[in-house]
Amino acid sequence: MRVRSHAGSEPVAPEELTTLALSRPSDALHQATALLDSASDPVARSFAHQAAGIVHRENGEMTEAIAHLGAGLREARRSGETGRIADVQATFGATLVMDGRTRRGLRHLDEATAAASGPVLATIRMRRAYIFSQLGRFDEALQDMSLAVKGIRAAGDTVWEGRALTNRGLIHLARGSLTRAESDFVRAETLLEEADQQLEAVDAVEHRGLVAFTRGDLPRALTVYDEAARRYAPLAAAPPELAIHRCAVLLAAGLADEAVTAIDAALAEPAIQPRSRAELLLASANAALAAHDPAKALVTARAATRSFRRQDRAWWAARAELAALRARRDLGEQGAALLRAGTAVARQLEALRAEDAPHALLLAGRLATVRGDPSAHDLLAAAARYRRHPSALVRATGWLASALDRGAADNTRGVYAACSRGLEALDEHRMSLGSSELRALATRHGEELSQLATRSAVRSGDPRRILAWSERWRSTALTQPPVRPRLTPRARQDPIAATGDEVRRAAPRPASTEAAIRSQRHQLAGVAGSSTRFDVGEFVDTLGADTFVELLEVDGVLHAVVARAGRVRTQQVGPIDAALAAVTATRFALRQSARGRPTTLDGVGERLQAALLGPAATLLGSGPVVISPSSRLHDTPWSLLPTLSDRPVAVVPSALMWQRAKAAVPPASSRLVLVAGPGLKTGGAEVLALAASDPTAVLLRNGAATVSNCLAALDGASLAHVAAHGQFRPDSPMFSSLVLHDGPLTVHDLELLHRAPHRLVLSACDSGVMVPVGADELLGLASVLLSLGTAGIVSSIAEVNDEATVDLMLDVHAGLAAGGGLAEVMFAARQRAAGDLVTRATGAAFVALGV
Repeated sequence: MRVRSHAGSEPVAPEELTTLALSRPSDALHQATALLDSASDPVARSFAHQAAGIVHRENGEMTEAIAHLGAGLREARRSGETGRIADVQATFGATLVMDGRTRRGLRHLDEATAAASGPVLATIRMRRAYIFSQLGRFDEALQDMSLAVKGIRAAGDTVWEGRALTNRGLIHLARGSLTRAESDFVRAETLLEEADQQLEAVDAVEHRGLVAFTRGDLPRALTVYDEAARRYAPLAAAPPELAIHRCAVLLAAGLADEAVTAIDAALAEPAIQPRSRAELLLASANAALAAHDPAKALVTARAATRSFRRQDRAWWAARAELAALRARRDLGEQGAALLRAGTAVARQLEALRAEDAPHALLLAGRLATVRGDPSAHDLLAAAARYRRHPSALVRATGWLASALDRGAADNTRGVYAACSRGLEALDEHRMSLGSSELRALATRHGEELSQLATRSAVRSGDPRRILAWSERWRSTALTQPPVRPRLTPRARQDPIAATGDEVRRAAPRPASTEAAIRSQRHQLAGVAGSSTRFDVGEFVDTLGADTFVELLEVDGVLHAVVARAGRVRTQQVGPIDAALAAVTATRFALRQSARGRPTTLDGVGERLQAALLGPAATLLGSGPVVISPSSRLHDTPWSLLPTLSDRPVAVVPSALMWQRAKAAVPPASSRLVLVAGPGLKTGGAEVLALAASDPTAVLLRNGAATVSNCLAALDGASLAHVAAHGQFRPDSPMFSSLVLHDGPLTVHDLELLHRAPHRLVLSACDSGVMVPVGADELLGLASVLLSLGTAGIVSSIAEVNDEATVDLMLDVHAGLAAGGGLAEVMFAARQRAAGDLVTRATGAAFVALGV
């Protein structure tokens, strides 16, 4: 007997409908419905009801699924065929468990297992094993699934063997056997593709992404998940598990807001199985925690916990309870009840060998430490045992627990050692990432380790140790050059007007296009290597006549480390909030001046100096100064500080980056590149003047100032000057840009350079503004150029007056042509621009980054 097909699909026999239900569910449902309308044979009807039930179940339509499967079981019993009865009963039982009716569902599964034999028994064991794994009963699941694989393989059923291997791979994964899991997934994908089970084959692909994520290979995981999403699309499938897995990777990558958006979209789908909805709620809670929304996290975590308990899923319920406990802690709760609950959940997850166990033990250990409870040591020591885990992120958690434990025992040397090992693990994780954005965000994982060690160093009062630990986790992402994507510059799809005010508002690229570009960059794998170590003694010896100042934040207090003439000293400055407020007020004054509005800079510098340097201002001597601010203070107009106004001042992300800039070798060619973007009030006057004085310069203006031409010219240039309107994107700093004739030149575009220009002058407003991200990292136009090897950049950290900028830039280039360094020529240019308020403000808005 053949079932009539629909829409041109091939008809199948009744016994093939259940297989079709998981490969082409729409076809299966239509053919099952047709069979039920025409057939009276109970065996055929049992297959039709079973297939329809599976399709409805996978669509989250549990009422319809259970109704069909109940009818299918009645038809099977009417047929009297033992194997048919057992098979339908197993599907019915598994579906009941998925609907949260766990005890009743397990009874049906046990009855089906006892009644079946041969190949049918093997497939039933496979389904029961899957249910055991969902309930967190992994030992029973592995036993059932291994027996199922043997039985199915002996029967020569490749479809069911593929299914069994997929499920066994998930069990291996839950037990931490990653190599065995991956082997099962790869074999399952092959078998299922050969059998044309496309939907289930993609499931196996998706699970390979989970293996990559568990290993800590985030780019590989994102690549695999994107492949799975592409292959699900033509099958009209969007399994919630994919959203959950992507959410976990996004959280590990530091992309909390994206994770929240993705998981909220998945929860908004109309038909979701109760089992999957509970898992989505847990993912939503974890995303909300990462996004600093503990109130939302608590509500969703409690809802997830209730659902898991109704479904008798102890393993999942414990994980949801952990999320709720973390939310309560973040909301300020620290009482004995929270400690008791946290300890119980931690020990439960530890016994279940759950991936969340080290985080739960660490949470409980923290709570016990705060309360002075004697259990703190045992809990932190249990979490510290994970410092040998294969995953770098988990190892770092273990070392953090060890550092906290040693700190509680006043073992300062032990704290330094544990923090060092934890940060080494995170170096490994960071270097696995090719994306500049992900590398910067990844430093957030090491923020507490860095703060623990730096806090201990500050308490020790040893200035050299303070500088060493401040440098250990500062702008680390910039020391690793970006990985160049294997692509040509993207096609220009956003042409802008060549003249007029519309140029300032270049049509934004669609959000979907930006998302695609970011996704592509996030999938770039890093290059293996070791992080560069900073040597304080060597650094101090290379300073020469320069004074170096590093500003660091510890527990809301700003500290300054000053290195000069072979000596390193430290001073406590004051509250970081006061420093941030002073910078904000100063930038506002500069903006008012650039716009020609009434304002004054009188007293601004004094207030800024008191908030940013305090007593450290007396330690600077009289020579040039190099400043490495904390990431939140990088947009400071340093030359306005009275003690810095009469000397050259350079700004660097870190001491290590300053050393690298000093050691940078200029290209053999002295090629000068001049670029003028559209819509400038001055018409790019400084560019035309510079071109007139140097006939060998590469000049790009009007229609020639395109993105591709600009990138080609900048590559390997000795000195470049770009006069173009800037678009600073605090929401997405990698899309900050300079407006050229055919559209924006973004940070992502600059990463395509083989060799960045040795020095670069950017006369656009806000061209030097960078976004603080991660622990103490920066993202923006200037940061990516520094990471690519540019030794020095002149750029603005505020809005500037176009006309006043022209003369300032000409003075800068005159100084550079005479052989001066960036800080020296900027100082001289500012001295000449000190006449009126507008020119003074314009000079103050530009800073010298690097050398």
